[in-house]
Amino acid sequence: MILFVFNIFYRVLWLLALPLVMLYLWKRGRKDPRYLYRMKERLGFYEQALPQHPLWVHAVSLGEVRSALGLIRLALARGEKIVISCFTPAGREEAERQFADEIVAGDLAVIWVPLDMHWCLHRFFRACRPRFGLTLEVEIWPAMIASARRAKVPLYLCNSQYTSGAYAKDSRGLRVRQRVIASVAGAFVKSDIQRQRFASVGVKNITVTGELRFDQPIPEALLDAAAQVRPQLIADGRQVITIASGVAGEEEIFRDMILSLHAAAAKDSMPAPLFVYVPRAPERFGAVGQMLQSAGLSVCARSQVAEAGTAGLVALGEALADMPDVLLGDSFGEMYFYLGLADQVIVGGGFTPAGAHNIIEPLAVGKPPITGPQTWPIEFPFVEAEAAGVAKSFDTPEAMAAVLWPPREAPLKEAAIFMAEHRGASARTLEAMDQVLMSQNGKSDGT
Repeated sequence: MILFVFNIFYRVLWLLALPLVMLYLWKRGRKDPRYLYRMKERLGFYEQALPQHPLWVHAVSLGEVRSALGLIRLALARGEKIVISCFTPAGREEAERQFADEIVAGDLAVIWVPLDMHWCLHRFFRACRPRFGLTLEVEIWPAMIASARRAKVPLYLCNSQYTSGAYAKDSRGLRVRQRVIASVAGAFVKSDIQRQRFASVGVKNITVTGELRFDQPIPEALLDAAAQVRPQLIADGRQVITIASGVAGEEEIFRDMILSLHAAAAKDSMPAPLFVYVPRAPERFGAVGQMLQSAGLSVCARSQVAEAGTAGLVALGEALADMPDVLLGDSFGEMYFYLGLADQVIVGGGFTPAGAHNIIEPLAVGKPPITGPQTWPIEFPFVEAEAAGVAKSFDTPEAMAAVLWPPREAPLKEAAIFMAEHRGASARTLEAMDQVLMSQNGKSDGT
């Protein structure tokens, strides 16, 4: 009854809010024209025919798209047609870049996710008639779930985890969100702990498939470029520390940490570390660079000293010959290059309430990550990685700085072992999906 009343309220709310949503997209589009690209798709209208009976993957933004790359490539290799829906321009552009050839061949399409209104979603389901839907992480949209059920499309949460913080918050009051979550067809989750949490709120058909990010393809060209540049950076014994996905709210923390380590190096008569600072949000590139320069640090911005592409990355070695204090990673799609340069990797977000970001990318290149105390968004695999000795969180910036100086070796062998043990989620997810479809076909045949 509670869910029924909520769904009515939700529909009315969307009708009232639709002009505001369109105004929001229009305003975002004035700053970032990408939001206005093919706006009709958000209402379920498509300029070109979509692949028919595809595997539908909803990857809201950049991180979700990247996490699903291994899964999508494996599905394409076995002949699946794919439709990827995104909400943010960054996610859409990454999907279009990664699968440009498949888009041309008609095997894959990238679209905006329809607004969460039944008539928009009805048009989407009618346009491509998906045979299965995977929504990455815990993207919970009531109309999407209800419309998928009405269209007889099995919609499963995929690569999902229900973090302890969100679980505790949702367990209070009327538990509306948990009731909505329970209405999905099923879930492919990251760990047994997650299976237990989703089951406790009523989700059926749960399979532990693991973490898809362990299967992300690694761009070897970026690592090769880093391998060519790195010897020039460490020739005099200098340490390289990469801050990956630094966010607003901790920028001053990292600035002060850089200054403190420079002071410690001067005191010990040793070369100061080169920091590679990669802000998570592109709109923070300029502000971070200016903040660091205002603190008296010399900053070399990747975008200003080298052309785009791998050749430009290799040329960075010459640009960094004067040994600036900070290399500002103000570019897209080159995180593996910045990680490849590093002796130590700090994952951003851990000193903010929003929590730490992905630790799997540094682990994938053998660089055990460290972060602040807020690790709840990456509960899996952080707990397991910490237990294996290949990830660590620190309560304070001072405690983190104490580990970074003086320089010490990271447990590289253990990181490689940890990664090897956790790969395979993509294959397990497709296998679980096939079992669901076989079961449903069996029931429809009366078996």
